[in-house]
Amino acid sequence: MNMAAPQPAKLAAWLESFSHALDAGAIDEALALFGDTCFWRDQLAFTWDLQTLEGRAAIDAMLQTTLAAVRPRAWQVVEPAQADASEGLIAFDTALGRCEGYVRLDGDGRCLVLLTSLRELKGFEEPRGGRRVSGLESGSRSPCGQAAAPAAQPEQPYVLIVGAGHSGLGLAARLKLLGVPAVVIDRHARPGDNWRSRYASLHLHDTVWFDHMPHLPFPDHWPVFPSKDQIGDWLESYAKIMALDVVCSAACVGAAYDEAAGAWQVRIAESGRERTLRPKHLVLATGINGAPNLPVLPGADAFAGQQHHSAAHPGGAAFAGRKVVVIGANNSAHDICADLFEHGADVTMVQRSSTHVIRLQRVLEALQPLYSDEALARGITVERADLLRAALPLRLLPAVARPAMEQVAREDSAFYAQLAAVGFRHDFGADGTGILGKAMRNGGGYYIDTGASALIADGRIRLKAGVEVSRLERNGVVFSDGSHLPADCIVYATGFRPFSETIAKLISPEVAQRVGRVWGYGAGLEGDPGPWEGELRNMWKPTPQPGLWIHGGNFQWARRNSLLLALQLKARFEGLPVSVYRPR
Repeated sequence: MNMAAPQPAKLAAWLESFSHALDAGAIDEALALFGDTCFWRDQLAFTWDLQTLEGRAAIDAMLQTTLAAVRPRAWQVVEPAQADASEGLIAFDTALGRCEGYVRLDGDGRCLVLLTSLRELKGFEEPRGGRRVSGLESGSRSPCGQAAAPAAQPEQPYVLIVGAGHSGLGLAARLKLLGVPAVVIDRHARPGDNWRSRYASLHLHDTVWFDHMPHLPFPDHWPVFPSKDQIGDWLESYAKIMALDVVCSAACVGAAYDEAAGAWQVRIAESGRERTLRPKHLVLATGINGAPNLPVLPGADAFAGQQHHSAAHPGGAAFAGRKVVVIGANNSAHDICADLFEHGADVTMVQRSSTHVIRLQRVLEALQPLYSDEALARGITVERADLLRAALPLRLLPAVARPAMEQVAREDSAFYAQLAAVGFRHDFGADGTGILGKAMRNGGGYYIDTGASALIADGRIRLKAGVEVSRLERNGVVFSDGSHLPADCIVYATGFRPFSETIAKLISPEVAQRVGRVWGYGAGLEGDPGPWEGELRNMWKPTPQPGLWIHGGNFQWARRNSLLLALQLKARFEGLPVSVYRPR
């Protein structure tokens, strides 16, 4: 009886052919394994950059430049979805590091998406697990050998991180384990004060599984949506447990790059005096937004009541029985309006432009396959989930997110009809990608409904939609339609200025212009002009200004990309042959 020889799994067969082609330097053979539509998303493994190469011509140009130095080898499938899978996780080595990634094949068995990502540098692995130090070494200064308290601050750190929020502290922890001298400075008195100082009702809008910090996950009894004070206290504890070098009540008041020395001169105001640090690298980890955007309204000086930006809102307790107008209709505006209502204020939301609203349950459902107790039970760790999320090129975002949003629109049609009935203006984004697309293009324009939508729908939070504020009067607000609204207080939930203005103020307008826009991927939509970038602009990768790095985003973005940024800084610290590939 003749039996057909077993056929190799699609993914394994493709990876074997790809590996042989690269080993032989046969770039044409490797390119033939990619489909007519194809994407190679590389995170440091080949390009020492965060880049998405679209199409065979772009992949060809990259390989022609990088292949000889990278020397990839030992490609293997780590975990296909099933025996005959056409997609799955992979691992491989390069001359400098150990890497991981993902492959997705198209219907013809050629590559549609390839993700390659540096995981660790050979010879500079983190001292974790079986590599942990004993802690008994005399005078130990190993990355993890200190007691649970900050070590003496380096006189001149190799890396200076501005901002001790979740982004800055997470990066500092990565650098600590890699043995890179780094100091974090923050203008607040304690780590976590940037959370403690926010309005009382603030909670995380993402789930606790989605928001773990590097190396130290939240306790498994924590609520799904921790409060701001829980997060603030956790960040302070994190800095102590990870033995981070944090200087609080210290403001960065100016920075200049010394081209000849290849270092920064950073002026720090601390305790009434000023000193200068000279790090090789400066990381701005103060968030992706600039200063609060406070509109200049005619009559503002004549208004008799209180005015403040949402970033300075103290909470609703002080406004019981008062008429409050909240200008804005995104996350902060909704949270503040609900908090004011619960404290007995007469509150009106002013919605000037359309907002995307998505019910909290839909967010939970979207995150559950990768970030949940159920996912952990299936062996999907936070690190694996982050890698799977990274495997989606931004060009394919509409193809994935738009059908999901269309389903949400159908299933929650009654919810959206209730909002529309009171005049609330709703959208799913200019390209139909909803919350994910809006977050990646400009970081706003949406609300995850935690209860305010019902208050708006039944009129307990009043709504003034589709109008602009024309001017303020002594006792209220006058709108573009001529109507007048009495007010004792105005809260400006009007967003933030571009981050480039922060760079201009801190360093110089010339450097800000050289760096260009921060965030967004060049979609050409909603404040995210082209040209197409395919990755978030200037985030977690070399900027056009030598030695300047920008780190931020939500907890998941910051956690995943803190590893990539730390590896780039470590490679430079050790003098490794880093060559950043730039497409011609």
